[in-house]
Amino acid sequence: MINKKLYALIVILILTSLQIGCSEKPEEHNNEHSEAHSDLITLSSESIEQIKLKSQIVSLQPFSGFLNIPAEVKTNQDNEAQIGSLVQGRVHKVFVKVGDYVKAGQLLMTVEGLEVGEIKAGYLKAKANYDNAKANYERQKKLFDEKIGSQKSLLESQAEYEKATAEYRAEDKKIHSVGLSDEDVINEKDGDEHTSGTLPIKSLIDGVVVERNVVIGQVVDATTNAFKVINTSNVWIDGQIYEKDLDKITQNSKAYFTTISNKQNRLEGRIIYIGQTVDDNTRTILIRGEFVNQGSKLKPQMYGELQIPVGSNAKAILIPEESIVKEAGQSYLFIQTSDTTFERRDVIAGETSGNLIEIKEGVKEGEKVVTDGVFYLKSELKKDEIAEDEH
Repeated sequence: MINKKLYALIVILILTSLQIGCSEKPEEHNNEHSEAHSDLITLSSESIEQIKLKSQIVSLQPFSGFLNIPAEVKTNQDNEAQIGSLVQGRVHKVFVKVGDYVKAGQLLMTVEGLEVGEIKAGYLKAKANYDNAKANYERQKKLFDEKIGSQKSLLESQAEYEKATAEYRAEDKKIHSVGLSDEDVINEKDGDEHTSGTLPIKSLIDGVVVERNVVIGQVVDATTNAFKVINTSNVWIDGQIYEKDLDKITQNSKAYFTTISNKQNRLEGRIIYIGQTVDDNTRTILIRGEFVNQGSKLKPQMYGELQIPVGSNAKAILIPEESIVKEAGQSYLFIQTSDTTFERRDVIAGETSGNLIEIKEGVKEGEKVVTDGVFYLKSELKKDEIAEDEH
C-alpha cells in the first residue's frame, strides 16, 4: 500500500515538472518575438484587391521646382573698405562717427607726422625743378628754332628737363600712394606749419561707417585699420547645398530670398557663384546670390531662406506626395518587395513640384513604391506593433 502511494506521488511530480517546462518555452519564444520587431507586412491577394492597393516603379524624372536652403546675408566685398593711414603719424582730428553716411572722397580724419611733411616737401621741390626745367627747355628750343640759340644749350636744357620730369613723376606717385592729391599739396596755405605735415584720410567709397578704431592723439601707421565703411545697397546672400543637388542649379540663374522675420517680402536676385570645393564636415558646397537691397532692409548676418528655381535639365525620383507618411519628425513609405509583401522604408524627402515630392534618400530607381493603400498599410503596421508589445 505504501509502495502504491509512493508511486502515485512520483507520477504527480513528473507530470507537474513537464507542465512547467511546457509553459516556459512559449514565454521565451514570445519574448524573442517581441524583441525582433519587423517592418514587413504580408497581405493576402484578396485584401490587396479589396483595398485597391496600387504601386508604381520609380525612376528618374525631369524635376522643375525650387530648391529651398537656409542662407545668410553678407556684405558685398566690392562695396566694403578698410581705411587708414599709410604713413606713421598722430591723429590730429576725426570728423565722423559710427553710423555716419559718407561719400567717396569725404574727409574722415587728419594725421600729423614728420614723414608726411617730408613727402610733401619732396613733391613741391620736384615740381619746382620740373617747372623751371620745362620753361628753360622751351625757351632754348624757341631760340634754336629762331637761329639764335646753340644746339649745345638746347641739348643741355633737354637733358635737365627729362631728369626733372622723371623726378617729378616719382614724387607725384609717392604722394598719391599715401592718399594725397596734387591739390592737397599745392593748395595749402603758406606759412601753416601744421598743415604742411598733415595727411587727410578720405573715404574710398560711398557708404556707412560701421567701425571707428581711432581717437585724437593716437599714433597710427600702415597696420592700423582706422575705419570700416560698407555700402549695403547691393548685398551677397550665401547658402550651402548638398553635392547631390549641384546639377540642379546653374550660375546666373534667378534666385529669391525671404528673411525669417518677414517671409512675405520676397526679393529677387541671381546666383553669381557656385563653390569649387566640398566641405569635408557637412558635404555641402557654397553658393552665392547677389541682391539689390532696396531701402537697406537687409542687414549683414541676417538669416533667411534662399529659393533657387531648379534647372530644366535636373532629374530626381518623384512620387505622389500622399505616398509618404510623416510621423514624429520622420518620413517613411512602403516598398512592395513581392506580390503580397510590403516593407516600411525611412526616406529623406526634398522639394515638391505640383503634387509630386522629391525623394533624396531611401529609394532606388526601379523599386516599387505603394501609391494607393498607404493608410491601410500604416494601420496594419500599427496593429502588428501593438500585438507584439502585448506579447
